Amino acid sequence: MIQSGYQLISDLYKMKDDSGAAGKAVNIRGWIRTNRDNGHIGFIELNDGSCFSGCQLVYDMDANGELKEASKYLTGYSIEVSGTFKPTPGAKQPFEVLAQEVLLLGSCDPDFPMQKKRHTLEFMREIPHLRTRTNTFSALFRVRSILCAAIHDYLQQNGFLYITTPIITGNDAEGAGEVFTVTTRNDADYENDFFGKHACMTVSGQLHVEPFALSYGRVYTFGPTFRAENSNTTTHASEFWMIEPELAFADLQDDMAVMEGLIKYCIKTVLEKAAPEMQFFNDLIDKEHTLISRLQAVADSSFKVLTYTEAVECLRESGVDFKYPYDWGCDLKTEHERYICEQVAKGPVFITDYPKDIKAFYMRMNDDGKTVAACDMLVPGVGELIGGSQREERYDHLVKRMSELDIPVEPLKWYVDLRRFGTVKHAGFGVGLERFILYLTGIGNIRDTIPYPRTPGNLTF
Repeated sequence: MIQSGYQLISDLYKMKDDSGAAGKAVNIRGWIRTNRDNGHIGFIELNDGSCFSGCQLVYDMDANGELKEASKYLTGYSIEVSGTFKPTPGAKQPFEVLAQEVLLLGSCDPDFPMQKKRHTLEFMREIPHLRTRTNTFSALFRVRSILCAAIHDYLQQNGFLYITTPIITGNDAEGAGEVFTVTTRNDADYENDFFGKHACMTVSGQLHVEPFALSYGRVYTFGPTFRAENSNTTTHASEFWMIEPELAFADLQDDMAVMEGLIKYCIKTVLEKAAPEMQFFNDLIDKEHTLISRLQAVADSSFKVLTYTEAVECLRESGVDFKYPYDWGCDLKTEHERYICEQVAKGPVFITDYPKDIKAFYMRMNDDGKTVAACDMLVPGVGELIGGSQREERYDHLVKRMSELDIPVEPLKWYVDLRRFGTVKHAGFGVGLERFILYLTGIGNIRDTIPYPRTPGNLTF
């Protein structure tokens, strides 16, 4: 316990199976979720944020007249409660606290928007500073925290070194030009700007973390990335977090093994450490109420592998009238990915060896000269979850590919130089944290997975 003098509600849940806990004095603090009474006995649902579930307080106004004041406390009030612990194994809640004293810490105006009713997710996006008071977001950001810890744990346990890469950079790693400019000027005279050149917010930490992989062997970066893409879909955000591991002395097969291991570890950890939260998402968010079973099936699966060419052939043979056209050389849409995943592979699957023209310049060219050693991990219900590739380690091939795409070498000379100084085969991948959370929770919009979402036209907070 960090602070003495009172317990966390999570501490009380640890006491519920203690045969000697009945009647023990407790002192807790938190925020009122609901408060009701019949004129004699009152019931407060209190939550202090230490766990998903709250605690029921019972106050007897007939036995203690001073407790009548507690009946006036509204949703959102913060209070401190002294009382005794009472196990209630036959009731809905495993225990309750019989209040002896209720001390008001902070009042709450009557127009507090988080009242006892179901609020739409759209409404709650307008008040992100308060939406964590609801069950949905209390559960969601707890899952986000557990997931982040699981990602670090898995990579650290497997010999990966954590590297922090720049947020401000002079390179557009993806080459798409969808970057936010960082400037101190009112014009575009970047030569006289703060850095003496055009600077932007990073779209990926991959290029900057690769040099560390070629020194330490296994590294990863985990941080915010930014895309100035004017998209208002449910899966796009202008600011999001990326996990980007890199492995030296590794090919695409090694890369896929780490991807599969990471996903399985994270799913199992979240299901174990966030069991009440995941049950909430399974029962109240997932329309089919099969979220947990679907995730468990992926965690227990052996991932299949199909080449891009095989996947396109499966689409041709399907007889399905897809909304979006497809042909060899086109990027697969979500409906195509889900068909391959759910109807062909009937489980998680890697699609490999994509056409070079739809992939980034740094991906290793295959011997056929048409495809690159890249892969996407597809999972049921979502489609693509992770993308990765073996990096082009051959100097001449990399320079040639950059020339074909009109990417100037000089700004990336430092990156190209890695191929001249002890080059080795290496590979890596990227996982969008928020898309991973979408998959784990069944929440339908990426704006609900980020504490303060940044999307086109949205910079209120």
